[in-house]
Amino acid sequence: MDKIKKEKIEVKGVEIEVYTEDYMNDYISLTDIAKYKNAEEPNVVVANWMRNFNTIEYLGIWERLNNPKFNPLEFEGYLKKAGSNAFTLSPQKWQKTTNAIGIVVRLGRNGGTFAHKDIAFKFASWISAEFELYIIKDYQRLKADENSKLSLKWNLHREISKINYKLHTDAIKEYLLKDLTSEQLSYKYANEADMLNVALFNKRAREWREENPDLKGNIRDYASLNELLVLANMESYNAILIEKGLDQKSRMIELRNLAKSQIISLARLNDLDKKQLKGK
Repeated sequence: MDKIKKEKIEVKGVEIEVYTEDYMNDYISLTDIAKYKNAEEPNVVVANWMRNFNTIEYLGIWERLNNPKFNPLEFEGYLKKAGSNAFTLSPQKWQKTTNAIGIVVRLGRNGGTFAHKDIAFKFASWISAEFELYIIKDYQRLKADENSKLSLKWNLHREISKINYKLHTDAIKEYLLKDLTSEQLSYKYANEADMLNVALFNKRAREWREENPDLKGNIRDYASLNELLVLANMESYNAILIEKGLDQKSRMIELRNLAKSQIISLARLNDLDKKQLKGK
């Protein structure tokens, strides 16, 4: 990813790094968390945690829910051996052999073992239930601060959106009121994020890059605030649909309908604001 946003939380005197590459999925340093238990050799703490049967089972379930490229055969092999005296498994080996995305090893300065927040909280609870609660509390504070900043940005962009209302309505006419093609509905999207791109923008990330070779970043970097708001709602709704067991095609139809209704509703709100301003 082009963008990496880093933050730090401090829990009982221990600084813990948090980073995100997509502004949706936060990764927390397991190495930093482990320092609460063993400041001199935190990697040993992580390695001991990964020897447990319950740990491997949890990691495998998480990957199956969130990673379509996960290698379940390697996972089953590790699960059978987990917990035995001779069993060892490093984060690097787990990541490489199973195509895992929940645990990431970053090399170089400020490197270490990082894990998706779901997994990081699980690791923290293994170290200390009290420490886990402190981490969750400070992490929530961090997210609350971010939401506060986003709220200020929202107010600014809302004023700008009143001026740009015509652009929003043109965008609706351009693609959202068109039906998705049979190919778009039947295509097997390996990446859930790319499926959401098609549901909202009518194109995959690769298609956008090919159409805009001179622009930096990705399709979402050039989305309007309304589109980003709808995208966040789509992500939450998609998670619910996955839990309900809907196949990808059915979810695509549901998400497309959600995108249409919410974008149009937001545009109407902008139009109402514009009329109220004219009436003053």
